[in-house]
Amino acid sequence: MQQVFLKKGREAPVLRGHPWIFSGAIERIEGPAHGPLLCNVLDRSGNWLARGLLNPRSQIRVRVVTWEQERIDRAFFARRIRQAAAARAELLSPATNAYRVVNGEGDFLPGLVVDRYDEFFVCQLLTEGIDSLRDEIVAAMVEVLPAKGIYERSEGGVREEEGLASRAGVVAGAEPPELIEVAENGIKFLVDIRAGQKTGFFLDQRDNRLLLMSVARARRVLNCFAYTGAFALYAEKGGAREVVSVESSRPALELGKKTAALNGFSVREQNWIKADAFSFLKQCADEFDIVVLDPPSLAHRRADVEAAAGGYKFLNLHALRVLRPGGLIFTFSCSPHIDAELFQKIVFGAAVDSRRRLQVLRRLGHPADHPVSLHHPEGEYLKGLLARVLE
Repeated sequence: MQQVFLKKGREAPVLRGHPWIFSGAIERIEGPAHGPLLCNVLDRSGNWLARGLLNPRSQIRVRVVTWEQERIDRAFFARRIRQAAAARAELLSPATNAYRVVNGEGDFLPGLVVDRYDEFFVCQLLTEGIDSLRDEIVAAMVEVLPAKGIYERSEGGVREEEGLASRAGVVAGAEPPELIEVAENGIKFLVDIRAGQKTGFFLDQRDNRLLLMSVARARRVLNCFAYTGAFALYAEKGGAREVVSVESSRPALELGKKTAALNGFSVREQNWIKADAFSFLKQCADEFDIVVLDPPSLAHRRADVEAAAGGYKFLNLHALRVLRPGGLIFTFSCSPHIDAELFQKIVFGAAVDSRRRLQVLRRLGHPADHPVSLHHPEGEYLKGLLARVLE
């Protein structure tokens, strides 16, 4: 096991429980550089601090997995995954069988994501350190999870930054069907875990969809960046007068219509619009009582923040323009590089420029199955506002 020595005075964040150690905090690394990338973290004097996973090529050089001197093996991962699964069983309704089981740093397993879709589970191993222990992690999942099959979707920007190629496929059990039917708060959804966004579905918006359902009655709703229409179906169930969904992906729209029909909702082609949401909002001449803005991340890197801020402002400005007085806006950013304070300033700027007065009713985030470690506030990536247009 390699030994990572920190520079003088750089041990404080580790002692306070932060799981990331950046390259600038490290004085030297000793020991064999082979096998799983496990390491001990020590202060400059050689006092043991923590145990983590090392990536010598990443700016986040070490991701801490434990502050105890314990073995990091199959039994360790089985114990952590079992704890995470038990917490979800306590928190979630039996009417929901699609949710996050392991949320990376939020469950003190940095780089590991596991989502459940009924009898099938999808895992993502996103960092080099966690990837080096893949066999132990898969064995632990097989031991702990009631899975008919486990499918891997290790891909995306984090793996690219870690110097890892994408990898996808069955890692245990049965091959998943083309579409998996799941239930969320009593609504049925069809999920493509092989090719769908994220691991197949936006599980992190469950509570916000339920909130939309509670205020949708008799209102006309515009659902931008609709994907497969989850917000739309909640609005329909809540008694919305009309729901218009805008999505640039034809396959996502078709799956959305199929899911709406599965739930017994009427499917009107004119209400499922294939279009770029930026262009649609800019050209829209209609009025709505509720607008939902749930765009993909516009800032994948810190260098993207300025351009992303402009994009978020554009979307919110034009969404506010189509809202009737008294209307509601559900607006979100899922970019980890746009914090809640900056996002609120962006929406404020859009309100000023559109000459609309806004009243914030609630600040929004991810649900209980996406926990955030209090020691790792960077994990709070989803932020949103529910606001009312006063005039």
